[in-house]
Order: sequence, then structure tokens, then C-alpha cells
Amino acid sequence: MRPIAERQPGPRINRSELVMVAVLGQASSQLAAANPYRIGQDGRPRVLPGPGGIVLSHRVGDACVGLAADHVEPGVSLRNEQASIKGERGGANLALQTLACIGNQARVVSGRAAGAIGTVTGKHGGIDTVLVDFPQRTLRRLAIGDRIQIWAHGQGLRLLDHPGITAMNVAPRFLARWRPPSTRGRLVVGVTHLVPAALMGSGLGRNDAVRGDHDIQLFDAATVRRYRLGSLRFGDLVAIVDADHRFGRSWRRGHVAIGCVVHSESTVAGHGPGVTTLLTGPANRFVLRHDANANIAAILGLRRPVVPRNVAPLALREAVWRRAVSMHPSPPVAIDRRRLHVRV
Repeated sequence: MRPIAERQPGPRINRSELVMVAVLGQASSQLAAANPYRIGQDGRPRVLPGPGGIVLSHRVGDACVGLAADHVEPGVSLRNEQASIKGERGGANLALQTLACIGNQARVVSGRAAGAIGTVTGKHGGIDTVLVDFPQRTLRRLAIGDRIQIWAHGQGLRLLDHPGITAMNVAPRFLARWRPPSTRGRLVVGVTHLVPAALMGSGLGRNDAVRGDHDIQLFDAATVRRYRLGSLRFGDLVAIVDADHRFGRSWRRGHVAIGCVVHSESTVAGHGPGVTTLLTGPANRFVLRHDANANIAAILGLRRPVVPRNVAPLALREAVWRRAVSMHPSPPVAIDRRRLHVRV
């Protein structure tokens, strides 16, 4: 099946310079360590679903905070485990993670769901996966190991009327549907949240932003409430304030990075909902506006996002639950050893 032609109106880009190539990955398995426990920032061990695999319960557009999960990736997680004959070790997976862009189309090429079409919705560093959304019916037909090919198109994209803004990881197809307008030479971008760069953890200091993501830490309850971070959803477009991602991820006053939330919260120190960068540049090149519908699920027509609902992150929810339990202890239990049963 041939890729669909990109003819929608949108910001002027260097379309004739862009090259579309095919990259491929397999639906990856969830991974676990010898020790099943993740030690949280609060010092508590937890056994939780993690990244990788095929997630059936959550898709892009769903809430990503308050889940009994850690770094969960909605939809299907892809890796290319093909051994490289030349070049870098794992070069095939590096190419997959580098060249795939949010909004690219993907096609299942093996297994019971062969022929089904999906959409790239994010990249996750560390585990080095690319995330693809499919309709629920397709997700249930997919199996671990099924091969999925992506029509990678977008790296090298430039906004011709906004030379001060750097674009990365954004497919022309997505940009054409997003259609951010301009006013007085500034790009108008709708976002669901403003995130201070001081909250950004894992991914900081990496020398590239075309792979992986950058995590929002959710460990300070007052800050989470102030910036409404408990209402984050998979696929939300957010603005990281005082962040420069042109040549890596760094703190820089007067700059901003626009990205897409790609995985769930985490209880591990320095981690949280991950953001894949789409646009970055000086703050005076942007006009940022709050838009509750600024979610790629809505922009790409994948599904209707859930209504944002502000909830506490998992560790904070558990702390409240533990306090409630301590204030209302269970009634004493008496054991009648003659009858070997429990009486409450």
C-alpha cells in the first residue's frame, strides 16, 4: 500500500527537500529486571507495569497521571532488534528512533493484523522505542513480534516563515492538520499546559532531542496543583518554559520547547510523563495560548481525548490513602484455634 499524499494546507515548509523512507520495528515485549520492585522517589518499592509491549487499556488521548503504572506507553511500542552488519551496534533501531516522526503513518506487515494502518505518536528514550497508535480492534489482533513499517517523513523540516524556530520529530502530515497560525511574524501555538524547565528531569543534558523524550517530575504536590499537571493526557501538546532543545536539552532563559506527552508518570526519582520535542526557539518567536483540545489524538483525528481531570500522581494518592488507613484502623481480629476460623 502506498503512503497517502500530503496535500493539506498548513505552514510553509521545505516540502520539496524532504525525503520519505521506510523504517521498521517489531512490537516489543515488556521488560522486567531480576528484582521486580521499582524504588520510588519516596523510598517505597512498587510492582507496576512498565514500558514496552502492547497496551490495550490506554491510548493517546487518555489520562497519563494517577495510573498504577510506571513509564507506560500507550498503544504499541516498537523496537528494531535486527543485528547491524556495519555501523553502530543497534543501528537499525537508532535509525527507527531517529527518523520516525509524530504523525507518520505506519502499516502492520505481518501477523493477523497485517494491512492495518496506524500513526506514530511518540518516542521514548532509555528503552529506545517508537510508539504507534491503532484502533482498539487492531490492538487486540496484534501480537508481540509483529512487524510494523513506518513511512518516516519529517526530519530536516524547516518552517520557511519562521527561521528562528527549529522543528524536529514532526511529520508534514501532522503539521498540515495542526495548522498553527502566525501573527506579526510569531507562531501561535495552542498548548494544554505550561511546564517550568525546573521540573524537567530525565533526558536533560542529552546532546540531541530527535530521539527519546524529556520527563516532567511530579513529586512536589503544590507545584503539581499550581500548573494543573495532574490533568496531563497522552498526546497533550505542552510548552516547556526556559528550555532550549535545538542541540540537546538544556535550561535557557527566554527560550521555549513545544512537545507532545508520550508516556505515563513514574514514581522513580527524576522521572515522570515524557515529552517528545516538536518545536523549539526563542520565546519571543511564539505566542502561546491555552487550548484544552491541543492533543494529537484530536488533531490527527485518531479519537476524542478524554475530558481533562485533575488528579494526584500515584505516589501522592498512595500517601493520602495510607494516612486514611492509619486514621481508621481495622477492627481487631480474634482467632478461635479450636474451630480454626477467623472471627472479626
